[in-house]
Amino acid sequence: MNKQFFAVIVVIILAFVGVIALTGKKDNNGGSGNSQAAQASNHVVGKTDSKVSLVEYGDFQCPACKSYYPLVKQIKETYGDRISFQFRNYPLTQIHPNAFLGSRAAEAAGKQGKFFEMHDLLYENQDSWSSASSPNSILEGYAQQLSLNMDQFKTDFSSAAVADTINADTRAGQALGANSTPTFVLNGKKIDKNPTNIDDFNKLIDEALAQNQ
Repeated sequence: MNKQFFAVIVVIILAFVGVIALTGKKDNNGGSGNSQAAQASNHVVGKTDSKVSLVEYGDFQCPACKSYYPLVKQIKETYGDRISFQFRNYPLTQIHPNAFLGSRAAEAAGKQGKFFEMHDLLYENQDSWSSASSPNSILEGYAQQLSLNMDQFKTDFSSAAVADTINADTRAGQALGANSTPTFVLNGKKIDKNPTNIDDFNKLIDEALAQNQ
């Protein structure tokens, strides 16, 4: 797939699927009464104390996020420890009814040190679980594939603590101005127009690296 075709596909998906306003969105999906005090997630790859950080607020059921997944994977491979990359949950539950369950699966896997392994499976198999009327068994199958402790996974998957973390991620994204997925934040500043190809994304990161030597 050439870059121009990829860019067109991403723009179309963003325009018709991935954009939705979340102003005033309430915490939901089984959070505890103390969810407002919960800490956001901290799933980071690369050099954690790097002067350049890229954060993605993503929805595992979002087709636009799936389209960006290989691009983000390439960025992580290209820059390695030169930057830090962090993923935070931003499930658009109004249009993606299984998105919160996807985030639950990733967070539950993260409790056993395999957040990004589950993250990858969710995007690579999005078509399989995202349209299921009850995807829990499919998600449990991914956990088994990752050799997770299934009793712990099921407990964490259903827990209020995991829901609180996901809701905290969403609030953090809203505070930065996120209103669609994927939303990218470079060195604490929301990227207003997502790059639609790897060269444009690399240019933004290279400029940030040059400014923070």
